[in-house]
Amino acid sequence: MIVVVDYEAGNLYNVGNALAYLGVDFVFSGDPERVARASKVILPGVGSARAAMDSLREQGLVPVIQRLQVPFLGICLGLQILFDVSDEEDTPCLGVMDGRVRSFDDSRVKVPHIGWNQIRRSGAFPAEAGAGRLLDGIPEGCYFYFVHSYYAPSGSAETVAVTDYSGSFASMVSRKNFWGVQFHPERSGEPGLRVLRNFVAVDEPCS
Repeated sequence: MIVVVDYEAGNLYNVGNALAYLGVDFVFSGDPERVARASKVILPGVGSARAAMDSLREQGLVPVIQRLQVPFLGICLGLQILFDVSDEEDTPCLGVMDGRVRSFDDSRVKVPHIGWNQIRRSGAFPAEAGAGRLLDGIPEGCYFYFVHSYYAPSGSAETVAVTDYSGSFASMVSRKNFWGVQFHPERSGEPGLRVLRNFVAVDEPCS
């Protein structure tokens, strides 16, 4: 069973509505044992990194998520907290991926970054690579919907796709069984639904 993590900080119901539209069986749960037994895990996210991490710790979910061997998808803030630390209140995060999440410079661009923007595949992960399987069937340069003030730098080894906004940032990342998308697939029309379909179809984690 797919578990959408309920940690009192996520955009739970929009993600649930998208999965229901796709006919996917899932449950909302913040129970560490239920999450540990899941066939796949989705971590939605809106709000602050500090509040999200505090909630995950209080519910005993941090070590559970860090030890997961099944496919995992972090959405928006759910991508950001996969990294070591966030600029947002200098928050230590899950440390599943290496690096620091940065804040956009509001002297250069409007913050938050809100609206539709393109993603393109990183040269490190060609379309046929396993880590990029969530982009199967999605044309290069497709538009997705973003709402965020912080970003993961695009130079990390985990970067699958990038987006331009005051330079480039990582709009999709992957390491082994963990994926993260900075955009909101549940608010991105058919391309976003395709990303969710591709995640649901994943049978085994990347090596």
